[in-house]
Parts: sequence; structure tokens; C-alpha cells
Amino acid sequence: MKPATTSGALTLDAEALYRDLLRGVQQLRRPDTRLAGVTSGGAWLAERLQKDLALPGRPGVLSSAMHRDDYTRRGLSATAQTQFDFDVNGAHILVLDDVLYTGRTIRAVLNELFDYGRPASVALAVLVDRGGRELPIQADYAAARVSLPPDRSLALARDASGLFTFELEQAS
Repeated sequence: MKPATTSGALTLDAEALYRDLLRGVQQLRRPDTRLAGVTSGGAWLAERLQKDLALPGRPGVLSSAMHRDDYTRRGLSATAQTQFDFDVNGAHILVLDDVLYTGRTIRAVLNELFDYGRPASVALAVLVDRGGRELPIQADYAAARVSLPPDRSLALARDASGLFTFELEQAS
């Protein structure tokens, strides 16, 4: 899925990208794969994928808060904490996130994941890969790849009915 460009402005259809992600996840997952979403956008994706794929149980939630390399600057965020309703040991886990940028959040959630056990395998699927990697981390599947200037951030939003949209924001 390619993003549409209008008058130099980036327009991403988050629902269309979600449908593409759903197809990609169906290709990546094994019958025993467990989903785990990075708070908060990735957790929203995992929750909806769990339902749309008619998978039993609940997906895992991964927080990067305790393993961030900028913890002293950011502090403990108010996002959800890590939760697993399944045994991580020996599990095939598909980590989901909304936007892959520097790779630092994924590094942190991998550290968090291994605090809970040793999975058999870990794969990564994202809605958008925006480039700009600072660490050697890549997604096994990305619904879209876009380039954004470093002073912009892309945030996934979810409305009351569960539909996704993207908001392009000035980075802080």
C-alpha cells in the first residue's frame, strides 16, 4: 500500500493500511503464533487483529517504559503495563506496532519480552515504517513505508468505534 500525496502533504488511510497489515499477519503467523502489541497503538492493532483473526484468548501487551534508553529524560509513562495471558517460554510471538522509526522502542520491548521468558521466535509487523533507523532493527512486514522529516511524528488514533486514523504531528 502506497501513501497518497496531495500538494506535498502526506495522506495515509489507516484503515486501508490495517487491511493490508491483516493480510500480512495472516502470511506471517503460524497456527500457534501469539500476538503482542506495543502500547498503545500496537496494542490496539493486536486487539483488533486478535478479533478479526478469530484467535482465542487475549493478545499480549508490551510496554517499553522500563527499558527505554531515554528513561531518565522521559520518566515512567502513563501507558499500559506489560501483560501476558499466555506463557512466553517457547511461544512464537508476533510483535505489532503502529510506527517503526529509530528502532529504540522495539529494542526496549524485546528486552521487556525476554524479562518474561524465552520465546521460540519473535517477528515484527508494523503499520508504517518511516525509516530513520538508529539501530539494526527491521520489520518482517510493513503495510507502508514512508519518509518523514525528523521534526514530524506520525501517531495512530482510534475512535470510539475502533476505527484507525493517523495524525501527523510536530515532534517534541
